[in-house]
Amino acid sequence: MPQWSRWSKTLLRSAPRWLLGLLITALGAAYALGWYDSGTVARLDSLIAGERMKLRAPVLDPRIVIVDIDGKALTEFGRFPWSRDIQARLVSQLTRHYQAGAVGYDISFPEPDTSSGYGVLERLSMGELKDVPALRERLAQLKPALDYDGLFAAALVGQPVVLGFNLSPDQVKGALPAPLFSEADLNGRELLAYSADGYEANVAPLARAAAGAGSFSVVTDPDGIVRTAGLIQQVGADYYPSLSLATAAVFLKARAIKPYLDRSVDSMSQSQQDSGGYDFLSLFLPGGQRLIPVGEAMTTVIQFRGEGGPRGGAFRYVSAADVLTGRAPAALLKGAVVLVGTTAPGLVDLRATPVNPEYPGVEIHANIIKSILDGHFKARPYYAIVLEAGLILLAGLVLTFALPALAPSQAILLGAAALVASVGVNYYLYSELDLLFHLAMQLIVIVSIFIFNVAWGYFFEVRKGRALVSRFGEYVAPELVAEMAANPEQYNMDGESRELTVLFVDVRGFTTISEGLTPKELREYINLYLTAMSEDIRDSHRGTLDKYIGDAVMAFWGAPVAFADHARRAVATSLLMQASARRLNDEFVARGWPPLSIGIGVNTGLMHVGDMGSKIRRAYTVMGDAVNLGSRLEGITKVYGVGIVVGAATRAAAPEFAYRELDLVRVKGKHEPVAIFEPLGPAEQLDAATAAELARWHEALAAVRAQQWDRAMSIIAQLHVLSPDNRLYLLYTERIDHYRAHPPGDDWDGVTTFETK
Repeated sequence: MPQWSRWSKTLLRSAPRWLLGLLITALGAAYALGWYDSGTVARLDSLIAGERMKLRAPVLDPRIVIVDIDGKALTEFGRFPWSRDIQARLVSQLTRHYQAGAVGYDISFPEPDTSSGYGVLERLSMGELKDVPALRERLAQLKPALDYDGLFAAALVGQPVVLGFNLSPDQVKGALPAPLFSEADLNGRELLAYSADGYEANVAPLARAAAGAGSFSVVTDPDGIVRTAGLIQQVGADYYPSLSLATAAVFLKARAIKPYLDRSVDSMSQSQQDSGGYDFLSLFLPGGQRLIPVGEAMTTVIQFRGEGGPRGGAFRYVSAADVLTGRAPAALLKGAVVLVGTTAPGLVDLRATPVNPEYPGVEIHANIIKSILDGHFKARPYYAIVLEAGLILLAGLVLTFALPALAPSQAILLGAAALVASVGVNYYLYSELDLLFHLAMQLIVIVSIFIFNVAWGYFFEVRKGRALVSRFGEYVAPELVAEMAANPEQYNMDGESRELTVLFVDVRGFTTISEGLTPKELREYINLYLTAMSEDIRDSHRGTLDKYIGDAVMAFWGAPVAFADHARRAVATSLLMQASARRLNDEFVARGWPPLSIGIGVNTGLMHVGDMGSKIRRAYTVMGDAVNLGSRLEGITKVYGVGIVVGAATRAAAPEFAYRELDLVRVKGKHEPVAIFEPLGPAEQLDAATAAELARWHEALAAVRAQQWDRAMSIIAQLHVLSPDNRLYLLYTERIDHYRAHPPGDDWDGVTTFETK
């Protein structure tokens, strides 16, 4: 019985960890089996694949050389595109002088070259200068030398040169080469490949003269990264090779390229299904057949070697200038596969890849050609999902049942060992067997189970503090929550009455602002404003954020943590919020958005604070007459043209600030008048000029209340000269004019009554 009791306690204590561990493991295995998708996990797998690719240092391959139309070449032979006579010289140098094994052009020539000027001279000879027979005779003699396309085509004839072309969705230029095969050759089978309705190929004389042509179109993944390349691409009913495949085929002297179906396999692999039933491409070579494995839509996973470029370490780069002038070493190019591309500034064809966000496009073709020549392709086998799910189940089950029974140090060692083993096995399969397996979900399962088990005990030890965080975290600053969590028994949400200070802030003219912005812009506008106001309230002076009311914000100080100086904190926060609003206004105006202006009302008094609401929804908030007055004060800021209005109680409780008295008012719902004030800043920081202006204003206000209209008007006129934009002075000027025309009487108490909220 005692033994059973111990087992029961262990089971009860460990059961939640086991259940969650099994759930995590099951979700991981279900993902591996393809029962649901996750973009986040897929992106993590792509990131891991890129980092895994970087682990292997590049090894220079002497068989493949990139002839670079670089800055040096442009300096010596002029800006690009070069005229075709220069391209003819380049081809002749590569094939006849250097005897390259094959040349692939990562460039297309879709339009005739008229740069020689022959066309202009010919039109002159038949027009304005038709009476000059010698001109026509001389042109006839010069025509072969000025026909740059003819020169280029002549250089291509009989040479192992492959030209590039680009697939296009909406235009047709140039002439395509003969297709590898067509839909009719597939005997009713469907071959899935990247396709386009149009193309931008090479002018007919060049297309006929070249040994072949291949597409250099590259399709990126949804995140803009190039990870795979289509070895076969489709235009209409015909299929054409990629530039890399066509160049490798010419180099290897392949007689044909056909899709291949392994009929010895009874059922199709996943790769076959994704490719319309084909697992390989077959190159028919003089010495036999070479198979190239393909994945979905006749693609191959590109194995990037090094970070690319002349210093990448995987392929040699030779300046086209050195080839044209014969300065390049003969041994470097003889018998090599040569790819002609460009890295010159302004011409560089850069692609985002897993190893480098700015990878030379021509080197993508070089990597594929290397894989074809080596016969090494990284491929995802048809049993990948089963193996991945099995590894996830193995790791997940071991950790789920072992971790709860281990001491913390032992748990850390087991978790680390599981991670190392998973990464090690995955890399071995990749580097030694050329097999691609996903790793992200396996790592997520291991880390998730480990973190959950380590955090379990801590969670229960601090559950009281976390409960307090969940209750007050939305309202108060994080440091206040930490202070409360240290002594949670001292705080609760029960209702009580105490003296607090409340603040209301609202955007002026919000209706006009909303009409001038799109819904998306309005959302960003209001989010930036509310974030700035909330941060000032919670983070600067540790206020309690009560609620958002449309574009308005309500906050208070003194609860749940009591502050003796709650009024000072509220006034200081209101000044900070106005500064934040000015900063946001500059940003909004710079964006072309409507300007931002806010009004703030602050009031101090006895309020009821606590958790209030209904059975459906409750909130920690304040209520009472003092709260209502704070809301009214915010509403009348626009009347006086000021940004902040505080009540008399707030002014008395925060004497360290300098205030401008604005008026005696009787707000709607209140019978007793209250003095209202505008805080200008800390009294000790008030400069002499502002202090003098403030004193004169109070003289003017006293004169108004004494009905000394001339004296009041004289002072206000002087103040208006000093501050012409101050709306308060304009308001009182209008009032004095009104009182002169309609004297208030001897019993006037100087109070302004507001009948609206």
